[in-house]
Amino acid sequence: MLRSLTPASISVIVTSPPYNLGVRYRSYDDTVPRARYLQWTGDWIAAAAQALEPEGSLFLNVGAKPTDPWTSMDVAQAARPHLALQNTIHWIKSIAIDRDAAGAAAGLSRDLNVGHYKPINSTRFVNDCHEFIFHFTPHGRTPLDRRAIGVRYQDASNVTRWANGANDRRCRGNTWFIPYETIQSRDKDRPHPATFPPRVPEYCVRLHGLDRTRMMLDPFLGLGNSAIAALDLGVDFVGIEIDPHYLDEAVARVRHAKSQ
Repeated sequence: MLRSLTPASISVIVTSPPYNLGVRYRSYDDTVPRARYLQWTGDWIAAAAQALEPEGSLFLNVGAKPTDPWTSMDVAQAARPHLALQNTIHWIKSIAIDRDAAGAAAGLSRDLNVGHYKPINSTRFVNDCHEFIFHFTPHGRTPLDRRAIGVRYQDASNVTRWANGANDRRCRGNTWFIPYETIQSRDKDRPHPATFPPRVPEYCVRLHGLDRTRMMLDPFLGLGNSAIAALDLGVDFVGIEIDPHYLDEAVARVRHAKSQ
């Protein structure tokens, strides 16, 4: 499917492929030999690179597990022959903030723990509360709309101190706290073993530049959260999914979002 796309027709790709960590998908074996998995990774990234515009962006979300921590880095290296790594973003799913470290301006009355994570019962490993989002581009020189997902200055004096402090906003940086929504039933509310919230692709497209995004692609569509983000942003979208059940679920979710 990727090879069938018109070359240089895609502005932004936001996706999260299988990590080869033994996740139980419905139609895909997530336990192939590492060398074959990385070869396949390089193949699909090469095809994706051909579809990207000259100043396009591929935002590749990859996780790992404590007993196999090199997975994310190996995937990034598989992309190296085809695209330049322009930014490395850390998607923070859960964070603990000590009251005294936050400072008086935060107004915290106690230590703060927010977000969701999968607890790890181990004497060797800490809980894994983040994943990578690798930002690849054809040449490493793609301009970005950094303040499109910017944050307000905590100290108002910084607005005038820095020349880039327009509209009281600064670049968010490469740590994005985006928690999962609380759900009541995994089978009903999130019937897929590995998804990202719609805000992840939304941030990616906004950072790339909404006005420069003609077409968005997710070649591992899953439950369709990238499509929902594209719908909310008013961006044309292409999604690819090999599992009919997940595809039906994605279409239903997009239709539901469109009806709201």
